[in-house]
Amino acid sequence: MKSFFLSLFFLSLSLVVHAQKLEYASLTIPDSLKQNANAVVRLHEVSINIPSQNEMTIKTKVVTTVLNELGLNSLDMSEYYDKSQKILKIEVVVFDAFGKELKTIKRKDFKDRSTTDSGTIFSDSRVLYADYTPVSYPFTVEFVSEVQTINTVFIPAWSPIHGYLVSTQSSVFSIFYLPELKLKTKELNFAPKFQIEKTATDKSVTYSVKNLTAKKYEELSPDFEYLFPKVMFGLTSFSLEGVNGTANTWSEMGKWFYEQILTGTSELPVETKEKIKQLVGNETDPLKKAAIVYKFVQDRTRYVSIQEGIGGWKPMLAKDVDKLGYGDCKALTNYTKTLLEEVGVKSYYARLYGDTGKKEIHTDIVSFQSNHVILAIPDKSDYVWLECTSQTQPFGFQGDFTDDRNAFIIKPEGGEIVKTKTYAEDESLKTIKASYSVSEEGKLIGKVMMVSKGIQYDNSFGKERLSKEDQDRRYKEEFSNINNLSVKKMQLFNDKQKVEFIEELEVEAENYAQNTAGKLMFALNAFDQNSYVPKKHKNREFPFEILRGYTDECQIEISIPEGYFFEAKPNNSELKTEFGEYKIEFITINPKTIICKRRLLIKKGLYENNKYESYRKFREAIAKLDNSKTVISKS
Repeated sequence: MKSFFLSLFFLSLSLVVHAQKLEYASLTIPDSLKQNANAVVRLHEVSINIPSQNEMTIKTKVVTTVLNELGLNSLDMSEYYDKSQKILKIEVVVFDAFGKELKTIKRKDFKDRSTTDSGTIFSDSRVLYADYTPVSYPFTVEFVSEVQTINTVFIPAWSPIHGYLVSTQSSVFSIFYLPELKLKTKELNFAPKFQIEKTATDKSVTYSVKNLTAKKYEELSPDFEYLFPKVMFGLTSFSLEGVNGTANTWSEMGKWFYEQILTGTSELPVETKEKIKQLVGNETDPLKKAAIVYKFVQDRTRYVSIQEGIGGWKPMLAKDVDKLGYGDCKALTNYTKTLLEEVGVKSYYARLYGDTGKKEIHTDIVSFQSNHVILAIPDKSDYVWLECTSQTQPFGFQGDFTDDRNAFIIKPEGGEIVKTKTYAEDESLKTIKASYSVSEEGKLIGKVMMVSKGIQYDNSFGKERLSKEDQDRRYKEEFSNINNLSVKKMQLFNDKQKVEFIEELEVEAENYAQNTAGKLMFALNAFDQNSYVPKKHKNREFPFEILRGYTDECQIEISIPEGYFFEAKPNNSELKTEFGEYKIEFITINPKTIICKRRLLIKKGLYENNKYESYRKFREAIAKLDNSKTVISKS
C-alpha cells in the first residue's frame, strides 16, 4: 500500500512539473530587469539557416513576461506568409505568474487575415496571429514559429532591445549559411556596456547578450537604432522571388535592379505618347518639360498601395497605370519616368526610406534597404526630386517625408547613393507681418500675413484643403496664446512656382487684454509665440537631436486706444547659443504705437546629453520672452 501511494505521489508530481515551467515564474526575474519595465523578454532565440541562394528557414522562440497592461504592446504573436513564404510551425503557450500553464494556442486556433488595409488596393500577403486576453498580471507567453522563404535578400536584423520600458534577459541570434553566398554584417552601437558576445566561422555567426535593463524614453532622443545594438545582414549572392542576383557594390546592385526589376515595365499606349508630346510642345528646357509631365501625372493619377509583384518591389506596368489611373510609389514613379523618356528628359528611379524621422540607408552594407520610391532628374551637378505619389506637391519640392537622407539612385549602368535635398535654416523660413489694435474693453482686432517656405511650407500648405471648421481649429491651435480667437476673414495663396504658402487673416479676440484696476495688460507678441519647452530630465542618459533647423521672423505693429499710454514696456532681449539665436525688440513709433520685431533661428544637430539642460533653458527663455507683457493706462 505504501508503495502504491508513493508511485501515485511521483506520478502527480510529474504531471505538475509537466504543466509548469518554474523558469518562467515571474519571481525568478532579477529585480534589475523589472525596474522601469512593462515587460521582460526572458528569451529571444532566432536560428536562421540558408542552405542555398533561394532558400532560408527562420526558427524563432520568444518568451515574454508581461508585467502590466502597458506591456501588452511588447507581444508579437504573429507570422506573415504569402506565395513565397510558408509558415511551417506556429504555437503559443501562456503561463501564469508561477509558471503554471494556462493555455495553449495551436495553429488551428490562430486567426488568419489579409494584410490589406484601407489604403492598399491589392496585397497577396496574409498574417496568422494569436489573440489572448489576460485575466491577471504578470503572465508569460512562449511563442514558437518556423517559416521558410525563397527570398534570401531579406535577412532579419538582430535587435536585442525590443523597445523602451522593455528589458531583455537573454537574446541569441544565429545564422548558418552556405559560405559561397558571402554573408555581410553591419554592427551598430556595440558599446562595451552592452557586453555582446560574438562567435563566427566561415559558415556561421552567432550574437548573444544577457541582462539588458529597460530604458525610459527621453524627449528629443535620436532614432532608436542610433542608441541601441543592432546587426544588419545581407548576402552578396541573393534571391528575390526566384530572381537570383549578386552584388558587392551599390553600383552592381543598381545594375541588377535595373535589368531584373525595372526592365520591361516602360511600355505606353501610342495615344498617351502623342498626348504628352503635344502637351510639351516646343518647350526645350528639360526641367520645364518635366514640370509639364509632373502636372499631367498629378492631374490624372492617384496613389494606392500595391504589395504584389516581385516582393512588392517591381512596379506595375506603365501602360496599366495609364489605363487605370492609379498606382503605388513604385508604379507612379516608373510611370512618370516613362513619360519623361518620351519627351527626351532623363530621370532615374530612386529608393529611400520615407518617414519624417529621416531614417537612413546604411551605405557600408550593400543590401535591400528602403520602403519608398521617388524620381531623380539630373540638373547639372545635382538632382531635382519628384514625389510622384502626391497630387498637391509643387514640382521639385521635397517635404519632410524624403528630405536630407540617402537615396539609392538606379541607373542602367549601375546604382549610386546620393543625398536628397537638405534645407538650410534660412531656407525653412516663416515670415509674419501683422498689426493689431486693443480697445478699451481689451478686444484685439488685427490683420496677419504669413509667408512659409521650405519645410515650413510643407507644414502649412495643407491648410488650403481643410474644411472651414478644421481651418478655424488649426488657427486656434497655432495662436493658442490668444483666447477667444475668431477668424473673420481668411485668404490662402499657394504659390507653387515660388513654393511659398501665403496666409492673410483678419482676426478678433474678446478680452485679449486683461483689465486690472483700470489698467490693461497683454502680451505684445500676439502672433508669433513659441511656448515649446522640452521636458526636464534630471539625469539624462541619451544625446538629443534637433532634426531640422528653421527660421521665424515677424514684425507686429500694436496700437492702443485714444487716451491711453504705455506705462510699462518689456526690454529688448537677445540670446545666442550653439543651438540657435533669438532676438526680440520693442520699438516705440509714437506714444500710441509700438512695433514688436522678433527673429528665431533653430539649428539642426546632434548634441551630447550634458548639453540638454542648456538647450531646455534656451527654449524656456524664449517661451518667457515671447510672452513679455505691456501695461497701458489712461492718460
